[in-house]
This record gives sequence, C-alpha cells and structure tokens, in this order.
Amino acid sequence: MTDKVIENNQVIIMGKIVSDFEFSHEIFGEGFYMVDVEVARLSDSYDIIPLMVSERLLDVEEDYKGAYVCVSGQFRSYNRHEERKNRLILSVFAREIEFVEELEESSKTNQIYLDGYICKEPVYRKTPLGREIADVLLAVNRPYGKSDYIPCICWGRNARFAGGFNVGERCEIWGRIQSREYMKKIGEDQLEKRIAYEVSVSKLELVEE
Repeated sequence: MTDKVIENNQVIIMGKIVSDFEFSHEIFGEGFYMVDVEVARLSDSYDIIPLMVSERLLDVEEDYKGAYVCVSGQFRSYNRHEERKNRLILSVFAREIEFVEELEESSKTNQIYLDGYICKEPVYRKTPLGREIADVLLAVNRPYGKSDYIPCICWGRNARFAGGFNVGERCEIWGRIQSREYMKKIGEDQLEKRIAYEVSVSKLELVEE
C-alpha cells in the first residue's frame, strides 16, 4: 500500500546547490533542513527549487554551495499559518541524493509525475496575447491519511482540456517544477517580492476508476 502511494508522486531534479542549509523542523528526533537548488531550463534561464533534506541523508553542517546533485523524491505541500491566513508552502522532499560531476546537456534535469484528484474547479483563461492557460489544483494522497496540494498550470490544448475537468475526477500529470516571482500586497501600500512554485504541465490524462 505504501509503495503504491509513493508511486503517485515522483520527482527527479538535477541542479546546483546555491544556499546553506536552514533548519525546518524535527520529527521523532530526525531533523529536516531546507536548501535551494538551481535547475536549468532549456531557455537559458533557471528555476530555484527548495529541497527538504533529512540530516540522516546529508551532513547539513557542510557547505555544498556550487555542488551538482541529482535528487529523487516527492513534491510536497504544507500549510503555514501567517498573517491570520494559511499559506501553501511547497518543496521537493528528498528520498535520495547523489552528487554528480556535471550535468549533461541531454539529461532531463526536471521531471515530475503526479496521480491525484482535482480538488478545486479549474480556472481557464486567455492572456491579453491570446495564450490559453488553465490552473489546476491537484490533491495527491500520501501515507497515513495525508495529502499534498499541488498547483499545476496547463497551456494551449492542455489548458482547454483541463478547463472542462470536474472536482473529484482523478488525473495523471507529467511535467516540470517551475518557480515564478510575483509581488504580494501587504498592508495598504506595501509590496513584497515572493516566489510561487507550481507544476508546468506537458501532458495530462483523466483516469477512469
């Protein structure tokens, strides 16, 4: 049962560590730390993806900045309570980490597969330039009755297709994790720069149950 649940949320990223480890939380005496990984895009830009690592997986006292890693794990979410609201925090939970000498140009550095349920009415829209976009929120089950809530963004024909999905339908998604900067209004006239994380969808299918 547990293996089947783990199969519904699979991530592989390859990139460069660009920050120090920062303590996140502790469970049953095991400490978990956050570190940022810079993952290249095909377009010469990159995404900064937050990675959650157990202190039993890596020596979190070490400085690994500049080191290249290949990470397999899951894309996870939790709600952090701030300013009287819940904020969805997303990160890649590392199951395995391997140091690599360098990244091959041909290697797929950012892949994700999700199998979950539509938990919010998809939002389909067109940009001023006519590009079709749909936002989908996918609930992906985890062991022990937990779920991860993963925001996904679809484009073009996929967006039109996803716009017709109903809450509760089961959906498989393939794509990549991307980071996106945006300005958040805090207070009357104050803006704060934040980073949102989401799955950019390359393929999706509804699953008949």
